[in-house]
Order: sequence, then C-alpha cells, then structure tokens
Amino acid sequence: MDWPHAPLHRFVEGDAIYFVTAATYLKQHFYRTAKRLDALQSRVFALAREHECSLQAWSIFSNHYHLVVSADGEKVREMLTRLHTAEGLDANEIDGTPGRQVWFQFRETELTFERSWLARLRYTHENPVHHRVVPDATLYRWCSASWFESNARPAFVNSVRNFKIDRVNVADDFEVSLD
Repeated sequence: MDWPHAPLHRFVEGDAIYFVTAATYLKQHFYRTAKRLDALQSRVFALAREHECSLQAWSIFSNHYHLVVSADGEKVREMLTRLHTAEGLDANEIDGTPGRQVWFQFRETELTFERSWLARLRYTHENPVHHRVVPDATLYRWCSASWFESNARPAFVNSVRNFKIDRVNVADDFEVSLD
C-alpha cells in the first residue's frame, strides 16, 4: 500500500529518462552562496559520472534543483541518495549543525513521451528565468542552458527553445535567493 505522506519512487529497471525535482528541508536556502552552489553542482556532476547517469539538463538553486537524467532507474536512485546524504553532512559540518536535516525529498517522473521530455528539457533550462534570477537562462552558471546551446545541434536547440511549457505541471513554488 502506498504511503500518502511522501512521494513514491518508482524507478524502472533498465534505461529511462527522468525529470527530478528535489527540495531542501522547509525550502531553506542552504546553498545561498556561489561557493556552495559550485560545490553542489560539482557533486551532482561527479555522482552522475560515478553512477553512469547522463545529465541532459540541470538547474541548481539555493533551496532546490531540477534534473533531466537518463540511466537505469536504480542508478538514478543511488545517485540521488548519495547526493543528499553527502551534501547534508557537508552543509552541517560547514554550518556547525550536526544532525540537521538538509534535504527533504525528491520527486521523479519517468518521461515516456517525447513531448514530455522536450517540455522538461526547456523547463529545466529556463528555470532561472522562471525564478527571476536572470533575464536569460544562459547567464546562470548553475544551469545547463548555456552548455546546451553550445553542445547540441542548432536545430535541436531551436526545437527545445520553441517548445511550449505552459502546460508543464511542476511543483516549483520556491523563492530563490543568492547572497
């Protein structure tokens, strides 16, 4: 029976594409500085490599992140679990707050339709604009928008950039902050 107080994690066996959203506990801004965001992003990249997860898009903020990642479901679960454990320990050591909960939950959605995948790619790339952090997502260094535009085929970049996202339903009511 499903437990109604936490998101269910239904990762599939074999390769799949997932849209992941994770939040800090009580939406607290534990990653408010550039140094902390750099460290979090570096750890996301390192664990993705270690767990053979291919990051297709990312947006990382002071109190949440979004990822589009392809891999075997169990590898994605392991990557996210290790990320939250290690980051919680590091944040608590830096702040001198042992035992404090840093990460709350993550939600993943398997993207089984091309339209869902394209919409989430754009949504993730454009998230810094959504949160009014920057006027152009390519200016936000903890986001994949600039990387995507430099590395993907121009026709694909244009397809994703022009894809409608007004119907994408993502719980993303976070206030974002940087010092």
